[in-house]
Amino acid sequence: MLGELQPRGGGDPIPLLKSTLLVGRRESADIVLRFPNVSGTHCELSLVDGYWYVKDLGSSNGTKVNGTRVSEQRLDPGDVLSVAKHEYEVSYEPVQVGARGVPSEKPAAQDVFGRSLLETAGLESRRTADPKTDPRRPRR
Repeated sequence: MLGELQPRGGGDPIPLLKSTLLVGRRESADIVLRFPNVSGTHCELSLVDGYWYVKDLGSSNGTKVNGTRVSEQRLDPGDVLSVAKHEYEVSYEPVQVGARGVPSEKPAAQDVFGRSLLETAGLESRRTADPKTDPRRPRR
């Protein structure tokens, strides 16, 4: 799950399961909101560089973020997204995106001076305490 929309005032959270989601009243939408004031294709949510963005798709009753009508805007965790008059709190953890566009974990803190550069790069494993007994050492 890539996050969720929590309805303000109660209700089941809506999971954000794909990186691009169409929100609207039509059954073909990824997130279907069955309210007469929600447009058939109201807005689009997209995950870009680890952050969610909303883009209004020319809806009749507008899309708002924290009470301000928007055409396109980034959604930060805790922001309130309004689709017509229906409010949802945005909940997700921004992620750092790797070179291939795949979310990557935050690197763990490590002692960079306690290892060689080759070992840090994964090209050499940690040396044993006694080089004479190291099984990788060539025999003479």
